[in-house]
Amino acid sequence: MREIAFIKQNKEKWLEFEQAIFGKAKKNPDDLANLYIHLVNDLSYAQTYYPKSKTVVYLNHLAAQTYQKIYKTKRTETNRIKHFFLTEVPLLVYEYRRYVMYAFLIFTILTAIGVVSAKNDDSFVRLILGDQYVNMTLENIEDGNPVAVYKTGSNWGGFIAITLNNLKVGALSYSLGIFIGIGTFYVLLNNCIMLGSFQYFFYQRDVFWESVRGIWIHGSMEIFAMVIEAGAGFILGASILFPKTFSRLESFKIGFQNSFKIFLSTMPFTFAAGFLEGYVTRYSMEMPTYLSVGIILITLSLISFYYLIYPFIVHKKVKKYVSTL
Repeated sequence: MREIAFIKQNKEKWLEFEQAIFGKAKKNPDDLANLYIHLVNDLSYAQTYYPKSKTVVYLNHLAAQTYQKIYKTKRTETNRIKHFFLTEVPLLVYEYRRYVMYAFLIFTILTAIGVVSAKNDDSFVRLILGDQYVNMTLENIEDGNPVAVYKTGSNWGGFIAITLNNLKVGALSYSLGIFIGIGTFYVLLNNCIMLGSFQYFFYQRDVFWESVRGIWIHGSMEIFAMVIEAGAGFILGASILFPKTFSRLESFKIGFQNSFKIFLSTMPFTFAAGFLEGYVTRYSMEMPTYLSVGIILITLSLISFYYLIYPFIVHKKVKKYVSTL
C-alpha cells in the first residue's frame, strides 16, 4: 500500500484517538482501548514500510505519549523485553482472543475424538502410538512405573532433545497456518488424537492417576503452549482468508507480524516444559503426591493466567485510563 493511501485510510481513526487523548472529545472506553491497540499496530506497519516518513514520527509520538500516561514511564531499550511480554503480547492476545478460543475448542473436540476412538477400537492405540511404545509401556506398568520412559537418557540430554522437538512441532503448527489454517489444523489433529488415545490407554489399565502425576508435570505448559501456537497459526490463516479493508498481501503481512509475536511468547513456556520433562518428570513416582500435584497446578496456573486472564487485565488498564479522559 502506498503511504498516501495508508494515511487516507487511517487518518480519521488517528485524529479521533488524538482528540480523545489530548482534546475534549468523549468516547466509549471500550472503543478507545481498541483504538489504542490499532494505533500500535499501525505504528508497527508504518515502521516496516515507511521507516523514514513523517507518518512514523507522528504515530510514534502519539503512541509514546499515550503509553507514558498509561504506564507512568517511557519505554526504553532496556525494558523492550519486559514491554513485549507484559504489554504488547497481552494486548495482541486480547485483540485475537477469539482465535485462541477457537484453538482451545478444536483442541478439546479433537482430544475427545482420540479418547472415543481408543475406547471403541482396541487396535487404535497401537496404530497411533506404535507397537514398540505400547509394548514398552505395558512392561513399565507391570514393573510398577507407568512413566518409566521418562527416565531414559540423561537429564541434560533429555532436556535438549525434548525442547528442540517441542520447538520444531510448535514452529510447524504455526508456520503451516499459511495454508489458510488447514496446516495448523492438521498438526493439531495429530497431536490431539495422540494425546486422547494416550491418556485413555493409561485409564484402561487403571494407571490414569499415575500417568497424570507424571506426564502433566511438564505437559501443563507443553500442551497449553501447543494450543496457543495453533491459535497463532489460525490468526495467520485468517489474515489471508479475511483481509478486511487491506489487500490480501498487506493483511497477511500484518497477520504474520502479530501472530508471530504471540508464537514467540510461547518460547519461555516451551523451554520450561522441556526442563521439567528432562529433570523433574522422571522422579514423579518417587516424589510425594502433593509435590507433583503442586507443580502441575502451579505451572498450569502460570500459563493460564498469562494467556487467559492477564490480557484482560492489561486491556482493562488501558480502558480505565481512557475512561478518565
